[in-house]
Amino acid sequence: MLFFAQAVLGSQLPIHIILGGLAGFTLAENKALATLPISLMVLVSMFTAAPASLFMGRFGRRLGFLAGALAGALGGALGVLALLLGRFELLLLGAACTGIYQSTHGFFRFAAADTASEAFRPKAISWVLAGGLLAALIAPELIRATSDYFAPIPFAGAYAAVVGINIVGALGIWFLDIPTPRRRVRGAPSGRALGVIFSQPKTLVAVICAMVSYALMVLVMTATSLAMDAQGFSTAHAADVVRWHVVAMFGPSFFTGAAILRFGHLRVIALGLILLGVAGVIAVRGVGLENFYLALIALGLGWNFSFIGATSLLGTTHTSEEQAKVQGLNDFLVFGLVTVASFSSGALLYAFGWTTVQLAMIPALAIAGIVLLWLAVATTRSLSLSEQRQPLE
Repeated sequence: MLFFAQAVLGSQLPIHIILGGLAGFTLAENKALATLPISLMVLVSMFTAAPASLFMGRFGRRLGFLAGALAGALGGALGVLALLLGRFELLLLGAACTGIYQSTHGFFRFAAADTASEAFRPKAISWVLAGGLLAALIAPELIRATSDYFAPIPFAGAYAAVVGINIVGALGIWFLDIPTPRRRVRGAPSGRALGVIFSQPKTLVAVICAMVSYALMVLVMTATSLAMDAQGFSTAHAADVVRWHVVAMFGPSFFTGAAILRFGHLRVIALGLILLGVAGVIAVRGVGLENFYLALIALGLGWNFSFIGATSLLGTTHTSEEQAKVQGLNDFLVFGLVTVASFSSGALLYAFGWTTVQLAMIPALAIAGIVLLWLAVATTRSLSLSEQRQPLE
């Protein structure tokens, strides 16, 4: 059911990413605000992630996901009205509703781990996220088939399709069977304090690497459609590039969990960060169609390994009693940096160009690489000391 939800409900996110900037450019008087719908979507996700996690912790995953689908359907309907009426503010309101959906969407990966054994957890997370591969195939075809349904108004038909996506996805979510957590007695302890949990090196590194990988992916992806439009490429070209980017994001998920079990969290995260850097190098080397394809594919692969690796690593740092508050704070921090990246993307593109968008990745990649190396060295030293003490014990 979670794979189904990731595939069907998840297909609305590529539609918003592909068309959000183009619809914004159509409606906004100030064209520098073209990517604001995407940025607002991420901003709302940041502020609703923690409440959504706590809501699911009390009422269960199914009700939380159904509420998210309702918000997603409302976002699509408002997008249609915005384009038909030529109202940019309605497009922003619809983006805000979609942001509520996106905050619940982020918990599909955690829901996959709810009933999985510790050994199976990395595979469960990656296999559910593999549903995004189908979402990547569905979204561009829906855009092609429906964008001109309300011609000559562009894109309105695709936003109408988003409403249908949420209805179909909600039907699948209705059959989801994850036990509702037992309600905690008022005043009873809920595990360790967040300060204690987030002072653990593993937790810090997991959160930082998740923040950096997701934010850099959004930084580049948000600007892609507009950068391609500036180079004279069509909407169909942009949709195809984003499609292969999303395929790269989720395609490896069928074996990412197995790779984590074999090579460890840190090596998989490191590979992802390297691939994010490779994406920037490819993009800087040119603005031909092949550069956009290769850069966005490398970007998707980098996100997959680093983000799934970080998510799986985070799952080893807390108990089931602590998961709602830890997951909520994690996604608040992740979407916080993603919001900064999204708002920065359009501004950097218009003020300084496509190359500057890529160069902006360097500081964040450096920070993630340093903390990852720090944890790897600390883990090696800890294992070495443990082996030295064992004969004495």
